[in-house]
Amino acid sequence: MTARSPEKPPSFEKALERLETLVAEMEDGSLSLDKMMAHFEEGMSLVKLCSARLDEVERRIEILVKKGDTVATEPFEAGNGSAAPDRDGSANADADGDEPDR
Repeated sequence: MTARSPEKPPSFEKALERLETLVAEMEDGSLSLDKMMAHFEEGMSLVKLCSARLDEVERRIEILVKKGDTVATEPFEAGNGSAAPDRDGSANADADGDEPDR
């Protein structure tokens, strides 16, 4: 009997593709309740995997910063005052660095 090695988790792109398939099948409305729950559970684990991958990539991003005559790198910080949207699509700061008006 050979020991089976644990399966390698899917790539971010494959996980996202599978998640989109699950959602489409769930939105179709033709699944039984048991199948719907199985799709939901699989989807939640894929969301967790994708979120972890995005967090990992975010930590690895570095912003080039010009310091005097040299260019240096600094770790990316999500709260750096840029108006880049959060994952929920909302901007995390406006032009003057304050929280956006809502």
